[in-house]
Amino acid sequence: MLDDRFPTMGTIARVVRDGDGGVDVASVFAEIDRRLSRFDARSDLSRLNADPRIGVPAQPMLRAAVGAALHAARLSGGLVDPTLLGAVRRAGYADSRAQADCVPLLPALGSAPPRRPARPAAAAGWRSVEIDDRAGVIRRPPGLELDLGGSVKGWAADILAERLARYGRGAVDCGGDLRVAGARGEPWEVHVRHPLTGATAHTLIVRAGGVATSGIDARLWESGGEFAHHLIDPPTGRPAWTGLIAATAVAPTALEAEALAKAALLSGPIGGRRVLRAGYGGVLIRDDGAVGVVGARRWPALARPRESVVAGR
Repeated sequence: MLDDRFPTMGTIARVVRDGDGGVDVASVFAEIDRRLSRFDARSDLSRLNADPRIGVPAQPMLRAAVGAALHAARLSGGLVDPTLLGAVRRAGYADSRAQADCVPLLPALGSAPPRRPARPAAAAGWRSVEIDDRAGVIRRPPGLELDLGGSVKGWAADILAERLARYGRGAVDCGGDLRVAGARGEPWEVHVRHPLTGATAHTLIVRAGGVATSGIDARLWESGGEFAHHLIDPPTGRPAWTGLIAATAVAPTALEAEALAKAALLSGPIGGRRVLRAGYGGVLIRDDGAVGVVGARRWPALARPRESVVAGR
């Protein structure tokens, strides 16, 4: 079995597979990163954000990735909002933090504001974004910028896993967004990492589908005397401190799992359980380190695993 790791999209990707039929997995991720990074002024996404026109010609990859981000917004009821780039920058995440030191989680939790669940924004700017595939155009109000963020990692994992499924079993992990492909054969053991200890908080057994973890520990910094992270409460435009430090969701695809995990974390301990229970289940980790496993009617069948991968950043 082939097992490769490489940097991409500000994180580390891991691809485990029986075979790849000549697919250059590193090049696939590199092309997606080159076209869709918000940190590169030459990328297709950056050019879209900088264009003053309402309707902007867009290549198929950009249209598909924006469509994936809008799907995540709809699935999460607007909690996962791709139009919060300005708020993310104001919080201190203007440049890539791939090489930046992440501050410790415990001091940040100790000085964080009172916990409360996030809410969707009433304005919901993402609803004004339209994709016209026939005309090859993306339409949005001038000045509305898009941040594809986590959705593009889940979307990329899905694309590559579906390609590799032709050649056998495979698992594609892009910074905590995991897609398992190839239903035949024994299932995979997915270890959910605890952000406070680094140990395995829970183990999921998945035969096929997506598993994604959203957490505040991997993108955590200090700015202006305050701790901040990249998960934004849409109405306030500020980092959300909800009482959860990580949420892991199971879903048919990595894109959907990413949206559900982020929505669960933003919803807080009580709302997060509702999000996961209404979906395919998952795992919640609270500020105090307590781990809660949330089941669902569609929870994947358990079986003895053969291969192992890790979920969590």
